[in-house]
Amino acid sequence: MINSLYIKNFALIDELEVSFGEGLNILTGQTGAGKSIVIGALNMILGERADTEVIRQGADRAIAEATIKSFENTELKTLLQEQEIEFSEYLVLRREIRQTGSRAFINDTPVNIAVLKSVGDQLVDLHGQHDHQLLLKEENHLSVIDGFGEIEPKLKAYQKKFAAMKALKQELGSLKKREKEFQEKTELYRFQVNELEQAKLSEDEEKELLSEMNLLDNAEVLDQKAALIADINDGDDVSLSQLLNQLKITLEDLARIEPEFATYLEEINAARVSINEAILFAERYRNSIEFNPSRLEELRQRQSELNRLQKKYQRDIPELIHYLNEVKAELSIADNFDLEIEKLEKSINEQQKVLSDTAVDLHNTRIEIGNQLSKNIENELGKLGINHANFEVSVSWLSSPSGWIEINGELIECTESGCDEVRLFISTNKGEEPKPLAKIASGGEISRVMLALKSILAKEQNLPVMIFDEIDTGISGEVSEKVGRAMRKLSSQCQIIAITHQPQIASQAHHHYKVDKQELEERTITRICSLSNEEHVHEVASLMSGAEISENSLKSAEELIQKSTHRN
Repeated sequence: MINSLYIKNFALIDELEVSFGEGLNILTGQTGAGKSIVIGALNMILGERADTEVIRQGADRAIAEATIKSFENTELKTLLQEQEIEFSEYLVLRREIRQTGSRAFINDTPVNIAVLKSVGDQLVDLHGQHDHQLLLKEENHLSVIDGFGEIEPKLKAYQKKFAAMKALKQELGSLKKREKEFQEKTELYRFQVNELEQAKLSEDEEKELLSEMNLLDNAEVLDQKAALIADINDGDDVSLSQLLNQLKITLEDLARIEPEFATYLEEINAARVSINEAILFAERYRNSIEFNPSRLEELRQRQSELNRLQKKYQRDIPELIHYLNEVKAELSIADNFDLEIEKLEKSINEQQKVLSDTAVDLHNTRIEIGNQLSKNIENELGKLGINHANFEVSVSWLSSPSGWIEINGELIECTESGCDEVRLFISTNKGEEPKPLAKIASGGEISRVMLALKSILAKEQNLPVMIFDEIDTGISGEVSEKVGRAMRKLSSQCQIIAITHQPQIASQAHHHYKVDKQELEERTITRICSLSNEEHVHEVASLMSGAEISENSLKSAEELIQKSTHRN
């Protein structure tokens, strides 16, 4: 239950704090007094969208905070543990709105708005002024029954299979798209592979090519220079070998006299060997020199071809070889598209059977819950003054020519929420066939259908708090009394906070609060105060007779309250 609510600088509210009690808490007040502002602050606390315009003029931020008594709830505990928030008997949900954005806290721990909303959904069900209109839109009917019974585990099982099927379908679609793209590129790829393979590229070829071209291009120079070395001993006067021999003999004579010349003798001997080897190599090299202009031209043409390929593909030789391998691999994949597509289609067919089974299980469960819900709503509507209500929950397959599964020879569309179309039908008069809810029900009847749903939902989900903002729209008199009685009875299972203009409903309150506007220092402010028993009677009387409260209206209010208390 909501133990206390604190609001500061929110719209017309400068600052207020109110404590709520167990049972039925009723808020009344004139139109425009600020009752909906209080509900708006609660909405903000529960994670709904908040506009900076709610910040009171002159303030830097708006604050709304609720202290809520929690209960044993595994999902709630898990949510809090994931945010490293310790589960406790009381949870403080806080929201701050600034011009720069909003912040949210649970027990003073910062959380994002999505977490705040998830926690709030586990604690409070808030029914706004226009929420009952959702029943008039058939696209909302599926969510109506999915909050009941054993549907949730069946829905989760289906959604798991649906996600797997969706992934397979997307993979198949992507593969077929690639296949189409490949078909458009195949001719180009095949031409490129043929061209590059014919080129017989080698990573070291360009270096080797340049080296061989250099030798062929300088053959004459090499021959001339090698000849000079080879002919060094063929001089007309004294050859180099003779000079070295003479130098060797002289050094030997000197070394016998002065040992220090021995070192130079060794060097001269080594030089004689090296020079002779160089002369012999030059002679042999001349014999191996190739004078081959045609080979040189061939190499130049090869070089020109390599340059052309590098310029065309904007890659060097190693990169061209890598590109060739990539394109060949792509062509290999393209050649196997049929096989890959066949494998995926087989997996889809297998998944289709699994998805179909879970869809049928979910469909049958929805039918079962829908039938039970129909009976329960008819029972609740009887208590709310619709004695001959005939309510039906229609669950049918979603037919589609592009459906993923086949049921009884018909293709069925699959969505994340299942393969079902749910529609609510009602007849409020005896002997009339049920027709779509939107075409038959009046505003007051829709309100009572919604209250019936909320009553069943509270029992089903064990919600600790339910908030109603004028759920009594379109009803009055005896029906209002029945609605009030139903709300008071429901409040024995969960705390109810409700805004109403109906004295028959207000009279049922365990705790009555009045919301009004006051002028303070030339500013309008909204106040909320808890009413005593005497004030409770006075406020119910004012709802019955208006501003002029007579003794008769006070007496009628007392009788109405006593009647409500006696019946409950």
